Amino acid sequence: MLVKMKLPGITLLSATLAVTALTAGAQKKTVATTPWPAVVKENKPWTRWWWMGNAVDKENISSLLKTYSDAGIGGVEIVPIYGAKGYESKYLNYLTPQWFAMVDHTVTESRKNNMGTDIAVGTGWPIGGPQAGIEDAATCLLVQRYTVTAGTPFTEKIKITNPKQANLPGVNLQALTAYSDDGNTVDLTAKVNAAGELNWTPEKGQWQLYAAFAGKTLQQVKRAAPGGEGYTLDHFSKTALQNYLRKTDSAYGKSSHGIRSFYNDSYEVYGANWTADFFTEFEKRRGYSLKPYLRELTGEELSEKVARIKCDYRETMADLMLENFTHTFNSWAHGKKAFSLNQAHGSPGNLLDLYAGVDIAEAETFGSSAFAIPGLRRDSADVRNVDPDPNMLKFASSAAHVMGHPLISSETFTWLTEHFKTGLSQCKPEVEQVFLSGINHVFFHGTTYSPASAPWPGWLFYASVNFVPSNSLWPHLNGLNDYITRCQSILQSGKPDNEISIYWPVFDAWQNAKGMDMPLKVHDIDEWLHPTPFYALVTGLQSRGYSMDFISDHMLEKARSQQGQLAVTDAGARYKVLLVPKATHIPAQTFQQFIRLAGEGATVIIQQLPQDVPGFYQADAKRASLNALVKGLTFTNKGNGIQEYSTGKGRIVVCSEVETALGYAGVQREQLTDNGLKFIRRAATDGNKYYYLVNHTAKAVDAVLPLNTVAGGALLMDPQTGSYGATAVVKQNGTTGVRVQLQPGEAMIVKTNKTPITGAKWAYIEKAGEPIAINGQWKLHFTGGGPVLPADQTLATPVLWSSLTDTAITNFSGTAAYSTSFTLPAGSKAADYLLLPGKVDESAKVWINGKYVGLLWSIPYQARVGKFLQAGTNTITIEVANLMANRIRYMDRNGITWRNYHEINFVNINYKNFDASNWKVQPSGLEGPVQLVPLSIQ
Repeated sequence: MLVKMKLPGITLLSATLAVTALTAGAQKKTVATTPWPAVVKENKPWTRWWWMGNAVDKENISSLLKTYSDAGIGGVEIVPIYGAKGYESKYLNYLTPQWFAMVDHTVTESRKNNMGTDIAVGTGWPIGGPQAGIEDAATCLLVQRYTVTAGTPFTEKIKITNPKQANLPGVNLQALTAYSDDGNTVDLTAKVNAAGELNWTPEKGQWQLYAAFAGKTLQQVKRAAPGGEGYTLDHFSKTALQNYLRKTDSAYGKSSHGIRSFYNDSYEVYGANWTADFFTEFEKRRGYSLKPYLRELTGEELSEKVARIKCDYRETMADLMLENFTHTFNSWAHGKKAFSLNQAHGSPGNLLDLYAGVDIAEAETFGSSAFAIPGLRRDSADVRNVDPDPNMLKFASSAAHVMGHPLISSETFTWLTEHFKTGLSQCKPEVEQVFLSGINHVFFHGTTYSPASAPWPGWLFYASVNFVPSNSLWPHLNGLNDYITRCQSILQSGKPDNEISIYWPVFDAWQNAKGMDMPLKVHDIDEWLHPTPFYALVTGLQSRGYSMDFISDHMLEKARSQQGQLAVTDAGARYKVLLVPKATHIPAQTFQQFIRLAGEGATVIIQQLPQDVPGFYQADAKRASLNALVKGLTFTNKGNGIQEYSTGKGRIVVCSEVETALGYAGVQREQLTDNGLKFIRRAATDGNKYYYLVNHTAKAVDAVLPLNTVAGGALLMDPQTGSYGATAVVKQNGTTGVRVQLQPGEAMIVKTNKTPITGAKWAYIEKAGEPIAINGQWKLHFTGGGPVLPADQTLATPVLWSSLTDTAITNFSGTAAYSTSFTLPAGSKAADYLLLPGKVDESAKVWINGKYVGLLWSIPYQARVGKFLQAGTNTITIEVANLMANRIRYMDRNGITWRNYHEINFVNINYKNFDASNWKVQPSGLEGPVQLVPLSIQ
């Protein structure tokens, strides 16, 4: 029977309890000098570095990289873009020797600062530019329709009529198919001569003619830099990419120029649904000609036949994207002894395969998530109406985990809030959500190169967030960066430890009669992901404490089962079970993989046996093959709705209640989610476990958390501060209980150890008395920022400086110090004291008695300060940094020009002209009471 037991301040769920005895005979581990891994540059956050107009020089590059490094940034990713007006004479054309000199200097200076350098292939996005001639440009299927009636001469020429396409090379007729009123179909392609004249007259009836041309989208590279303007590339043509890279190599040579990774941005190629040899590739891969089905492919009839043909078309697009673009790009990067880094989202393909096809898969966060953390600022007017979905990020991390790729990156904080209104405290839960999704190599979006001569706020990219030295929060950015570094040092250690591999039934998405191509966009997940049984199962299991990765059909072909665990590569993750969600369409060959893996020793759990196969060609025969495979399974009733088929060393389990089946298979959930906590688990190289825990709820958690591992001791590691300490554990039914205290907004890393740990103990804190207010007169001194430094202020109590009436103060963005002296009440003796500074807008550094306490940059704003206090008089200084918003508001209200760029210039979060003149003054400073809370230590 499950009973709930209460210990002082602790909620414990257990059946039988046995506190681990620290016996003299047990082998113990002593806490090392520090359990945190030695920091390498990949542990730190990197940033996308926009080179505006390529107007860069060696002096500023050197200075900026040193500034970035000092702030805790580990690397830059160069992305050349459009330039600032008035600096045209300083522009450097892309791929010129002068431009390469700046790249080489960046690599050299990065190494001096223990930083790395990545670079985009091309400028702006998506990939393209002058290296992509019109013949290699993004291609689209253009269809013209004609009507032909028996007995009526047909005089029109079968020629492209679009004037923008008519004279382009390669825009020729690819197919002409005729459809009669009575259901006949005729391929007339060979009956059209070079002049476009049709040598055919129907004997009877009326016919509809569909003429297919391989046209060009004519899309230009977005946000291109000087020398990078031109067409976007045909992603489905291997020849097009090879031509493009060959021209790139003519400038690069054989060297990578010290670049770590070559980067390809997200697929934002609009209307590109074809390539010149698509008909040939389709027939080779799908087994039939697509030409007779032009009407079905391009029409809107919502029939099963149309859905099946479009499924085959989409599968072919996926094949070409993977083989002709992704694999070719990856091989090219390796040829330069560099890594490939790719954003697959938005592509018309299987995202898992596309992410798996490169060294570093990169996801993207766009917009702002809503969290229940009390006090976390989220103004609906300052965020986009879109919530990043952690499971979208898991397509990248799953692919990397399955393939054994150690780094998974993310373009992070894109449009997190409106410009100049992003606090570091808002970044923290968002990046935590990224980590919880399996990402472990964060790239900021982003940082704009800006010369020292550019007046404040310097050059800025059009989309937030701008992590730049002119940002008034820059002096406090180390707080966020150090936190990310500590987290990533753990999340890059060891291996992922997800127990479930869940099959993504992509064919259910592809077999849809609507539309034609199907780019799987971040912004369209309400259509292709959210309504699916797969998504419902994933989110339901996650909320219950199960951890998983996604797996594709192609991956399953390579998968093997060894000692009952499923793996795709030797370096990849190991999974206890393969889970197949409800799916309408599963290829017979994929179902055969389920059977094969079970025979090798895997446990395969199927929520519901499939009833059909995808695709059009020989669908009846393929369906019969699937049914034969299903009927060949002889199941035994195991009770509780479980049917089991034993084969070879493993089994197939069919059960509609997946959690029941997982328990039957020996996969247990992590009960810590019952407390509202989120987690991700890693297998450490020493055989122990790391748990990264986050509290995004509105309530504090103080509980013994049952962890699904057997351990004799545990180490608590605080990624906010870097502190750590050993703790005893509670053993219960094969799990290990560890007491954890987490306020809303806090995170903790737990490392379990097989044996007890000696040395420094973790300090559990309890309130030991009423808060002590720090009263008295406060001085407010403005230390840095502008447009001018306001005069000092004397305050009866700390108040937000934005509430004062002086316009020099309300216009101010920067840092200001609140200071006072105080005496602890007589008789005040506590083991420690917790400083509660009150309301902080936005971030605060604290000194007590001249000694630096720390940086309070996120919720909860608090710090243990007992060791800094002294008998008698004490002094305290709290330096607060606010947002850039008030100074930008001042500039717009006074007509001061600061946004003056080519191309898109500078827009607000809704992509309208940016104007801050009507903004309200943003809260800034410190609002008391400032308090000290006496603590006892356990």
